[in-house]
Amino acid sequence: MLVNGTWVAKWDPVQAKDEKGGFVRQVSSFRNWVTPDGAPGPTGRGGFAAEAGRYHLYVALICPWASRTLMARKLKGLEDAISLSIVEPELTDQGWRFAAGADPVNGATYMHEIYTRADPGVNGRATVPVLWDKATGTIVNNESADILRMFNTGFGALARGPDLYPADLAPQIDALNDAIYPALNNGVYRAGFATTQIAYDEAFHDVFATLDALEARMSDGRPWLHGDRFTETDIRAFVTLVRFDAAYHGLFKCNLRRLADYPHLSAYAQRIYQLPGMASTVDIGHIKRGYYSIKALNPSGIVPLGPELGWLDGAQG
Repeated sequence: MLVNGTWVAKWDPVQAKDEKGGFVRQVSSFRNWVTPDGAPGPTGRGGFAAEAGRYHLYVALICPWASRTLMARKLKGLEDAISLSIVEPELTDQGWRFAAGADPVNGATYMHEIYTRADPGVNGRATVPVLWDKATGTIVNNESADILRMFNTGFGALARGPDLYPADLAPQIDALNDAIYPALNNGVYRAGFATTQIAYDEAFHDVFATLDALEARMSDGRPWLHGDRFTETDIRAFVTLVRFDAAYHGLFKCNLRRLADYPHLSAYAQRIYQLPGMASTVDIGHIKRGYYSIKALNPSGIVPLGPELGWLDGAQG
């Protein structure tokens, strides 16, 4: 991680633990918002006005949090307005690394260099996603939940597509997001990075209780989690579901059942994957190479050849 702007030691997936030995995720440190007129958003300072070509998104295709923002960028038609860099899938001793030429904006080799350019004294992990402002040379935001909502409304007339956070559904969206995040989205990480049996057991049961509840929710024939309207909750659920059988079931020891054992959730994930453009936000090869490069969990670095994921067929570009 970065300590006063200097990279120290080797990358470690577990930087903090609770009293039970459970994995504690770092809180995002850059929380400014892009808004149509440059006024301050819900957090941070103002001055980040929506402009085509001004902002650059840094992501990893293995990372579910980063993939939230990729999906929103695609669904809202912002590809031409917001440029993109993708890090290599394997995690190195210095964290995320760029292939040669993959960062045309800052010319960085490692993601942590982006953080120190924004703040030479920064502390913490160099995570993705990152939304970068080319005009001022700084990080706007590194919290995926913020960036997802920013892409929905912050870019004004530059964006189109579905409203991912409609006002009339906001209470239901917030409630289901709050249920899914700790138990499933972060629950798989709590299981995979647990350092005690009790922490693992709690996370494991949370993951499968949530999957069971979502399977029951989808059993009434609704297409999306909130009925007929696709929302940000569907994005949040999908990024975990699409990685489940390929990574979390084996490497993270979430092995009670596979996504394939949930017929309604499998069909639901396939519907999302087959939406126009969504397949381009998913790379199972990157996902497997990335997760299985985590030395703390897989010292040999061997990447499994399976599993078969037939539901990923038939997608639109």
